[in-house]
Amino acid sequence: MCGITGYIGKKGNAIKTVMDGLVALEYRGYDSAGICYKDKDKLITIKEQGKIANLKSKLDFNVKSNLAIGHTRWATHGEPSKVNSHPHSSNKFTIVHNGIIENYMELKEELLKNGYSFKSTTDTEIAVAYIDYIYKKEKDILKTLNKVTNIFRGSYALGIICEDDLDSLYALRKTSPLIIARGKDENYIASDVPAILKYTNKYILLDDYEIAKITYQNIEIYDKDLNLINKDTLEFEGTYESSIKGGFEHFMLKEINEEPTVFENTINNYIDENFKNIPDLSKYKNIHIVACGSAYHVGLIGKHLIEKFAKIPVYVEIASEYRYKYNFYDKDTLVILVSQSGETADTLACLRLVKEKGIDTLSIVNVVGSSIARESKYVMYTKAGCEIAVATTKAYLSQLTVFAVITMYLTNKILKTEIEKIPSLLKNIINEDYKYLAEQIHNNKNIFFIGRGIDYYLCMEGSLKLKEISYINSVAYQAGELKHGTISLIDKETPVIAISTDKDLREKTISNIKEVKARGAKVIFITNEDIDGDFYDYKIIIPKLNEILQPILVIPTLQLLAYEVAKLNNCDIDKPRNLAKSVTVE
Repeated sequence: MCGITGYIGKKGNAIKTVMDGLVALEYRGYDSAGICYKDKDKLITIKEQGKIANLKSKLDFNVKSNLAIGHTRWATHGEPSKVNSHPHSSNKFTIVHNGIIENYMELKEELLKNGYSFKSTTDTEIAVAYIDYIYKKEKDILKTLNKVTNIFRGSYALGIICEDDLDSLYALRKTSPLIIARGKDENYIASDVPAILKYTNKYILLDDYEIAKITYQNIEIYDKDLNLINKDTLEFEGTYESSIKGGFEHFMLKEINEEPTVFENTINNYIDENFKNIPDLSKYKNIHIVACGSAYHVGLIGKHLIEKFAKIPVYVEIASEYRYKYNFYDKDTLVILVSQSGETADTLACLRLVKEKGIDTLSIVNVVGSSIARESKYVMYTKAGCEIAVATTKAYLSQLTVFAVITMYLTNKILKTEIEKIPSLLKNIINEDYKYLAEQIHNNKNIFFIGRGIDYYLCMEGSLKLKEISYINSVAYQAGELKHGTISLIDKETPVIAISTDKDLREKTISNIKEVKARGAKVIFITNEDIDGDFYDYKIIIPKLNEILQPILVIPTLQLLAYEVAKLNNCDIDKPRNLAKSVTVE
């Protein structure tokens, strides 16, 4: 993985178009980049380790080309290096690949016995060699690609060029996302919509095992039996302008500033004078929430709210563990799957397992028509728009909003007055200056977050946001658990960020804060009451709301504090090391 772009058209600007697409996908995180383009009747491949700028410096943009594929790689098989970067070639075929070919070793053994040799340590080079190997037998590109879909195990999205048909661009996928985009006398492939928004917002979703044959005039899609099929052309709601920084220093800062609008768009999709666009959830007596990363943290808040206010038991599981444990289902169980991209591999695998058992599913996703959305019984879309920064902000807030909607729906209670206040309250919170607080903690090696109940779940997300973009070791703990071992790590000037918005737990939380303060901790206290005391060094007051909506006002403060710390430490805020935006491999 990580980013795929491809172009075929009449204008002769294939190199620029593919490179524009790769730049638009930089947010996904990568360690190398490469391009293969047609120059007259031959293919030229250029690859470089490091930033896309390194690749750009090697390219001649004056070359007229009408066919190209490009890739930004995030290493899965083999270390980051020029030789391991994509595209990879074997005889007549050149490919770019997202995903993992799980049976690559047995395929490699077969290929070695048949005279193939390899330069890289990647599964992708084995994949392209195997395509070439089958093609020598089939002598037909479509039949060859169809055959390998039954041989390759794992996940893959492939952009393919064959020297025997330089008037076509081919693509296929299984699990890993890939779209085909329509233009005028030009067409495209991409692993994500932002790669094509500069040129078109019209696209087709490729499903598992489908093969696309693309010319500048036409797009042909074949199913797993090689029948030509019709596919709907979708239109992306966002714009190219929404996917660029728009004057902000970083995408992350831009996206935090978009949170008031995201809240309005999401809440208005489900609530006006009454509830709308919500599936009937009244029959379910048990709920499982399955997600990864920040979406998992949202699920924990969802659990707290649904259990407390709707009195329905909720179990929250990390997707990578859920499918490998014994789970207790019955006909009254609903499984909710949360994923920003709608393509998260672990979450998608859980969805398919649950469906096999006949259990109802609801997906909370941001991308219309994504795999998780299409395969779920019900779907509730967040309205976050394009999110570019790897560390999620506005998408997380939109997921919080959906769980607030679900809780209000299950309790038949619309908090209309408070909902109307939130956009302006969010703007005020976002416009506060958090740099001063960041200056107090950015040089520390270890930072702790503590809270109780729903505040602990907010601490988990605040801690993740800080560590993923600033690389500071940050850990969240239940405040009451500190005395059972963790407090031994607290010494003079250790930063502790303490959250207390739950009035029923406030006295207990303050007692725990006093314990760390007595041991010399530097405490930043985040609360929704103006509380005086000697147990903190700095205080942030969040406007008070009903508990169902309160987390929506807390989270921007944690996001902006992390942002300012990372900025002071000169970190690559939008593209943290080793991370990718959409995790499409298990």
